[in-house]
Amino acid sequence: MLLHSRIEGEGKPFLIIHGFLGMSDNWKSLSQQFAELGYQVHSLDMRNHGKSFHSDDFNYDVMTEDVKEYINHYQLNDIVLLGHSMGGKIAMLFAAKYPNFIKKLIVADIGPKYYAPHHQTILAALNAVDFSLKPTRNEVEELLSRFIQDFGTRQFLLKNLYWKEPGQLAFRFNLKVFNEKINEIGAALPFDKTFNGKVLFLRGDKSDYILDSDFETIYYHFPEAKILTISNAGHWLHAENPKDFFYEVKNFLG
Repeated sequence: MLLHSRIEGEGKPFLIIHGFLGMSDNWKSLSQQFAELGYQVHSLDMRNHGKSFHSDDFNYDVMTEDVKEYINHYQLNDIVLLGHSMGGKIAMLFAAKYPNFIKKLIVADIGPKYYAPHHQTILAALNAVDFSLKPTRNEVEELLSRFIQDFGTRQFLLKNLYWKEPGQLAFRFNLKVFNEKINEIGAALPFDKTFNGKVLFLRGDKSDYILDSDFETIYYHFPEAKILTISNAGHWLHAENPKDFFYEVKNFLG
């Protein structure tokens, strides 16, 4: 099945892959800016996210093949590929497996290393919502706030709420599969996977996803990597400091 996407602009192909629990809509503002640079921007919804299909299969190998199928469908090549967090892992694996499709790779606040499970609080909050009680949006937010202090994180999750039918809210993502396959999110890039093309790694100065000690591993997999830090930004660096994020990506694109 083909991934759902938002496509805007004309020109060279630019694919954006969102992070875990995200969707293409998270990239609306930046995708418009990239389109204005002369790109045709494809913002994807990965499987089990956004408006794309749900599946019991959920790992980086199948998600990479989903991207390959999408690229083949639209007959794209010389692609700028940008991925954030989970999307960055997909982008890294895709570039390593199919380097001939990639012109430039941009990885936002994630490294190729293994990450221990760390979404337990978020999953607990999401699992606490009982949609059979037909809660309102405000009631869902109030329930999430008992688990999640950060307002921005709650708003990010609430973007996944939609009216399944009149009076009945639901989450767009496949929570059942996320509960079962959460360990897949932290999987490392396989040791034998490398990409020798141009790569930009961007990390938030308030984030601990890419540490200085991770540089050696990054350079092993991506010998041509450039690693830059975005100030005043955590893990959601593209949302927290979009101005500097856009500036560094634009600079890298040349």
